Amino acid sequence: MKRFLIISAFLCVCTVSFAQTDSLSARYAPLDSLLNEFYGTLKFEISETKCHEADYLIGMCQDSLTRQHVALNIFDHYRDSKVMGDESVSIYLYDNWFRNGKVKFDGDLAELDAEVFVKFNRFCQLDSTAVPVTLFKPCGGKAEIPVKGHTSVLFFYDTHCSKCLLETAVLPDVLNDVDFPLTFYAVYTGTDKASWKQYRRKKLRISNRNVRLVHLWDPELESSYQLYYGVFGTPRMYLVDPEGTIIGRRLEVENLKMLLPAAGAIQATYDRFYK
Repeated sequence: MKRFLIISAFLCVCTVSFAQTDSLSARYAPLDSLLNEFYGTLKFEISETKCHEADYLIGMCQDSLTRQHVALNIFDHYRDSKVMGDESVSIYLYDNWFRNGKVKFDGDLAELDAEVFVKFNRFCQLDSTAVPVTLFKPCGGKAEIPVKGHTSVLFFYDTHCSKCLLETAVLPDVLNDVDFPLTFYAVYTGTDKASWKQYRRKKLRISNRNVRLVHLWDPELESSYQLYYGVFGTPRMYLVDPEGTIIGRRLEVENLKMLLPAAGAIQATYDRFYK
C-alpha cells in the first residue's frame, strides 16, 4: 500500500507544470524526496523487482528532462548502494534505457564513468556464474580458478594497499574458525615479486586444515581477471559456492564471516548429492 501511495504521488509530481524560472534543484526536490522514500520500500526486494519498478517509474515520466533526471537518480542510487547485489539494477538500467539512447547521460564524462562501471561489474554479479580464469603460481605453474565442487574465496589484493593489509591481518581469525573444506585464493594484483614473496611468508598465514590457501598472480594480465571480477581497485573479495555461483561479492571480512555458515551448509548439501 505504501509503495502504491508513493507511486501515485510520484505520478502527480511528474505531471506538475513547473515555472521556467525554477532552478533544477528546486524543480526536482519533491521528486527526489519521493524517490528516497521509494528506495526504502524496495530495500529488501529482489533485484528483479527493483528493475521492474524502476522501469515503471521512468516510463511514467512524460517529458525527456524529467525522465533523464529520474533515470539518473535511480542509476546512481543502485550503483552506490551498500546492499549487496544492487549494482545489477544499475546495469539493467544502462542496458535498457541508456545504451539504446532512450535516456541520455548528463555529459560525456558521466557517460564514460557509467560505461566503466558497467564494464567492470557485468561479469561478477551476485548469483551469476564465476568466470574461470587461469593465473600463475609462485613456482610458475598455472591454476584455473575457481574450481567447481569446492567452496572458494577469491581475495584480490595489493601489497602496497593499506586496506588490503588490514583485511589480511584479521582474515586468519575468521578463516581459522571454518569447519568445512574451503579454498582461499589470494590473488596478488601487483608486479613486485619480492614484495609478493614477503607477503606470502609473513603476512597471510592460516593454520586451519579445513582451509586450503592458494597464492596466485598474473603480472602480465593475461587472464583479464580485472574485467571479470571488477578489480579496478583493491581489495576485492568474492565468495563462490561449489556450483561456481557467486554468493558474495565485494565483501569485507565482517561480511565474509556472516556468510561462511551459509556457505558451509551449501557445501554440505552439494557433497551429499554429488560425492
